[in-house]
Amino acid sequence: MRTILTLDPDVAALLQRVRDARGATLKDAANEALRRGLKQMTEQGLQTARRYTEAVSLGRCLIGDLDDIAEALAVAEGEASR
Repeated sequence: MRTILTLDPDVAALLQRVRDARGATLKDAANEALRRGLKQMTEQGLQTARRYTEAVSLGRCLIGDLDDIAEALAVAEGEASR
């Protein structure tokens, strides 16, 4: 299949390094990179599992009324802030 593909400069530089290190053609290096990347992307998509955060008790609420901002600041900063 023949297609035109525009690469970002960083991707083009990495691909050029691979070509230089292996003496590969652009076609071979790009195909190998795409195969490996696509394989990894599809495997990760299949292995995604749900993650849960465990509940932790934070103790009782230290503020009598959560709607009273002045009281919440007084508890957080101390009575001297009033």
